[in-house]
Amino acid sequence: MLGEFKRALETAMPPAWFPLVANQFKSNQASEEYPWLSATPALREWLGGRNANSFTESSISISNKDWESTLNVDIKDLRRDKFDMIRPRIQDLVKRAMTHPASILSTLIDNGEAGTCYDGQYFFSTSHAEGSSGTQSNDITVTIAGVPATVHGTATAPSVEEFQIAIGQAVASIMGYKDGAGEPMNEDASSFLVMAPASYYNTAMQAVTGVQQVGASQTILEALKGDFNIRAVINPRLTWTTKFAVIRTDSYIKPFIFQRETDITIGAKAEGSEYEFDNKAHQYGVDYSGNVGYGLWQRACLVTLA
Repeated sequence: MLGEFKRALETAMPPAWFPLVANQFKSNQASEEYPWLSATPALREWLGGRNANSFTESSISISNKDWESTLNVDIKDLRRDKFDMIRPRIQDLVKRAMTHPASILSTLIDNGEAGTCYDGQYFFSTSHAEGSSGTQSNDITVTIAGVPATVHGTATAPSVEEFQIAIGQAVASIMGYKDGAGEPMNEDASSFLVMAPASYYNTAMQAVTGVQQVGASQTILEALKGDFNIRAVINPRLTWTTKFAVIRTDSYIKPFIFQRETDITIGAKAEGSEYEFDNKAHQYGVDYSGNVGYGLWQRACLVTLA
């Protein structure tokens, strides 16, 4: 049984969107301090020697947490399991462990309007500012106007056309974000991920796979789809009902951080163990140490539909 457990660990994978939105860093202590990964300085004319730039004084600290899941199985149930129903449940422990980082990251994203990032503002905020950037917002509200009544929806059930307009406004916001020196931070962007709650499933998927007509001559996302790679993912862990996020996925520094102190380990108190002798049962468990945190807010934009 333990051998199958280990084989499941070798084949299990996290959700495909996870590495697209989060930098993964190795940790070797209780917590890690990230001196803020400020934007790389723009080039300047060489006058009077080099002008070296240091990281900003802003920082974020992420403390590791221990995570575990353990399943207790009575020997009599193993003996009577003629339909082999218990074995897949034990293997599912591994899959849950592999997807757990995405689970806690989803909670972090879901709470982005109340979680503080490196600049002291909430991650999704209307008041980001540093240096010469001016005040910037990655928490926008989109009120759809001018669409025909036949394609007009609601905030909880927008039409595909309205959803595409909202995606376009979020991409425009991300493209306009500036660093502390007033330089554009996303001018080389080419790929974006639309992360939406389950209630937006059909609308989000249709919005990124087709070009919709609003009127006789107006098309939505046509230019965007020609210039950018835009895909959608449904995250059923999000509790939003009128919101979705657009995230840049092709940058080196991403909007979120996954910090891993230890890899996933598996263990068992099984055949021949003292636990088996005393309890007539086996235990199978998985555990790891790590945590998630906020990275660059300039790589993501939260959209609220009004």
